[in-house]
Amino acid sequence: MEEGDAKNPNTEQMEVKEPKHDGTTMRKALLVINCIMLSIGNCGSPLIMRLYFIHGGNRIWFSSWLQTAGCPIILLPIACATVHRSRTANPTSENKLICMERPLFVAAIVLGILSGLDNYLYSYGLSRLPVSTSSLIIASQLAFTAGFAFLLVKQKFTAYSVNAVFLLTIGAGVLALHSSSDRPANESNKEYILGFVMTLAAAALYGFILPLVELTYKKAKQEISYALVMEIQLVMCLVATGFCTVGMLVNNDFKVIGREAREFELGETKYHVVVIFSAIINQCFFLGAIGVVFCASSLLSAVVIAVLLPVTEILAVFFFNEKFQAEKGVSLALSLWGFISYFYGEIKQSKKKKPDPETEMASSLLPNTLKSSV
Repeated sequence: MEEGDAKNPNTEQMEVKEPKHDGTTMRKALLVINCIMLSIGNCGSPLIMRLYFIHGGNRIWFSSWLQTAGCPIILLPIACATVHRSRTANPTSENKLICMERPLFVAAIVLGILSGLDNYLYSYGLSRLPVSTSSLIIASQLAFTAGFAFLLVKQKFTAYSVNAVFLLTIGAGVLALHSSSDRPANESNKEYILGFVMTLAAAALYGFILPLVELTYKKAKQEISYALVMEIQLVMCLVATGFCTVGMLVNNDFKVIGREAREFELGETKYHVVVIFSAIINQCFFLGAIGVVFCASSLLSAVVIAVLLPVTEILAVFFFNEKFQAEKGVSLALSLWGFISYFYGEIKQSKKKKPDPETEMASSLLPNTLKSSV
């Protein structure tokens, strides 16, 4: 046999092209974009909603409605995704205008109803509590998300993530020690406590919604793309807006919005600016939250929400001159400790999962027959 005819059994293995990482790169880019949107919404939403309440706004159902009423904005990226899909799709394959199938549509409706209820609980709490206090209570959402993620999607925990959840829960609980010390003027102790309870209930409910969204993705009998995630978000927001619209009709909010705008302390024009930006900023929050769930997990989405707590605290003290008592300082320190613990654990886990380059290269050079026998 000639030397040129002899083939090295590893030649074909060595000639195989390296796998493309375009999908992974795109997913990381989407994760960064959604984290940015979530950051804008998470920090801006409580501030602009509180601005509405402290300057004369008092319609809780209307404030709840604003949290999801900006959903038509999502139609623009959905339209872009549809055009892109039609241009890149196989000409012989069916190009659907709407990707969502009936089971997923039903699940989105259920999630939308829960979101509408959560919006009301959150708005009620924010109408009674300072931003710094409500934000610290909302931080307890991570504990609820972790618990429900374990039950619904079998989320795996490390000692670091368990420590983070414990610290964040204790941090939020510290606020209850002297919860009435930062009660706004002209507000009874009963109203303040009710606001505290409603905010805690909002954190618990949203801590349930996030893992439920992740479970919906996993149980879906169709491929979940980011375009489909936006469709799910659109349906959820439309249903939540409808839920809050019923509350506004029962509470006669539509009849008094005009008068409330005229009597707004900052002026009628700024009232409409606050309303419009409230709808837009809240949409950033919701789309960013379920986008992070799609790109990573519900637990990471909750961690990102919680990790922005110090930013919201500082902004609230700066813009609204809110008090920052010792209890909030202790709670903030425990929260930061929890965040550091979580991310340190994630870094250690990622290093453990990263394969040794030499071992990976040696494995790739093994013939298929040897690989199958190993």
